[in-house]
Amino acid sequence: MGKELVRHSVSALILLVLVTLLKGWLDLSVWPLWVGGIVGTILPDIDHLLYIYLNPQELTSQRTVYMAGQGKVLETLKFLAETRSERKNLIFHTFLFQAIFLILAVFVLTSSGSLFGRGLVLAFYLHLLVDAYIDWKETGGMENWLKNSPIAIPQDKIAAYFIVNIILLAFLAIFL
Repeated sequence: MGKELVRHSVSALILLVLVTLLKGWLDLSVWPLWVGGIVGTILPDIDHLLYIYLNPQELTSQRTVYMAGQGKVLETLKFLAETRSERKNLIFHTFLFQAIFLILAVFVLTSSGSLFGRGLVLAFYLHLLVDAYIDWKETGGMENWLKNSPIAIPQDKIAAYFIVNIILLAFLAIFL
């Protein structure tokens, strides 16, 4: 749990600091951006909770529900982090969802002046990118992310996929 929390917190912090500095938003009136960034960093992990409750027959789900029922919140979160790789059919953690979310992020960033919304979509998208990158490095592939996707990314193009997504995220964060 600690390692994943640090990864996402540090990456979101870097993103929010860069956006704040590059946009010249150097006063306290941008606090909604930061609150949105915190919420956006946490939201993708709700995917794991959805999985637990949508798949009650799995042992991991049963153990999680049991621990949560006993009020062992920190233990439950630690257990979920440790068993993260066991959950293969997540809803948010797919290439298709990432593509749809990118379209929605562009819509939010171009049609809303909400700093909260800006922080939320940028941090959410960053969280998905970090998770995809970690999965790629740990498993050597993107099979879980490409499940049920009409598009396949060849193994030799995965690094380019991440580079393009980082450039897109930077563009969204700085120019929109």
